[in-house]
Amino acid sequence: MSAEVHTLPPVTLTDHDALLVIDMQDDFVSPTGSLSVPGGEGIVPGINALAAHFTHVILTQDWHPAGHISLASTHGLKPFTDTVQAPYGIQHLWPDHCLQGSPGAELYSALSIPHAELILRKGFRRDIDSYSAFTENDRTTTTGLAAYLQARGLHRLFFCGLAYDYCVGFSAIAAAQLGFDTWVIEDLCRGIATASIEATNKTFADLNVRRISSEEVLALEPYAR
Repeated sequence: MSAEVHTLPPVTLTDHDALLVIDMQDDFVSPTGSLSVPGGEGIVPGINALAAHFTHVILTQDWHPAGHISLASTHGLKPFTDTVQAPYGIQHLWPDHCLQGSPGAELYSALSIPHAELILRKGFRRDIDSYSAFTENDRTTTTGLAAYLQARGLHRLFFCGLAYDYCVGFSAIAAAQLGFDTWVIEDLCRGIATASIEATNKTFADLNVRRISSEEVLALEPYAR
């Protein structure tokens, strides 16, 4: 990812802030996972340390049923290269991953955030994929996360996890479009491909999604609890 990071202005963390940890699951994090993101294991200690700095932490999980539209095996096609036409557009196909109840769908074992207050599962509807934590890929079907955050008075959102140019990026973009103050902690994400990372960064800039470092966030004064 680019080294161009927007510096955090002088602020403190407040009770209106939340950390969203995106899809830190075995199939994505582990080097032997079916859809492993390079370097995913390396960000786990930093995420654990960062999460301890927040009172409000939300985790997401990809949670696909067998026969999900995103799985190449569903269509008898090849992952990564083949696509299918879905009602909401072109659906890229992936290896079997994060199948409901499978070891690969579990949160990575070294992830340690016992105070997380919500685990949001997405992608469980068989005929719609879901990269964003807010809306599925038809950009209409909601996960309910926005309403939860609004009801809890959580207005500023910090994102980390996997993958930068897919579920982290789609989630942050959706958050900004929904009016949340949106920040992406760039060094605690890992991406897939240069082209999609650059496209994600351009959209971030267009929507005023700010890219920062975990060091900057950890340097903030936490609010009195």
